[in-house]
Amino acid sequence: MDGNYLVGVYIRDLKALRRELEAYPNEKDIWRLPPGISNSAGTLALHLAGSLRHMIGAVLGGSGYVRDRNAEFAKRDVSRADLLAGIAVAIAELERARPHITAAVLDAEFPQALAGHRVKAEELLIHFAAHCGYHLGQVDYHRRIVTGKGETIGAMAIPELATARKVE
Repeated sequence: MDGNYLVGVYIRDLKALRRELEAYPNEKDIWRLPPGISNSAGTLALHLAGSLRHMIGAVLGGSGYVRDRNAEFAKRDVSRADLLAGIAVAIAELERARPHITAAVLDAEFPQALAGHRVKAEELLIHFAAHCGYHLGQVDYHRRIVTGKGETIGAMAIPELATARKVE
C-alpha cells in the first residue's frame, strides 16, 4: 500500500468540510457557539486544514508550511471565503505530497514525535483519518444545531474515494 488511498480520504473529507461551510445560510453562524459546544465550525475548519497541511503537506510532502496550532483555536470571525481558500490550499498541498507517501514511508516511523510518542507512519495516518472524520462529524452537528436544518451534505461520499467506480 502507498499513501494514495489515505490522501484520497483526506481530500474527500476536506471537500465535505467545504460543503459543510457552504451549507450555512448565514456566514456568522459558522462561528456561533451554542451552550455546551467548545469549538465552532470555523475553529474546526482551521484546525483540520492546519493539521493536514502540517502532517501531510509539510512533514511528509516537504511543503514548508509552518503550523500555528494555537492560532487555529484562537482565531475568530475568519470569513467563509478565507476558510474555503484555506481548504483549497490544503487540498493542493495534499495532492503535491501524494507521490511522497510511498510504501517505505508508511512502513517507517513518522518523522515527528506526537504527544511524546513515536509511531509507525501508516498507523498514524490511519489514526489521523479517524481524527478528521471525528471533527467533520462535529462540524456537521454544529451546522445542524445552529441552523436548525438537518439536511445532509453527503460528507462520507463513497464516489469521492480514489478507487470508486460506478456499477452499471
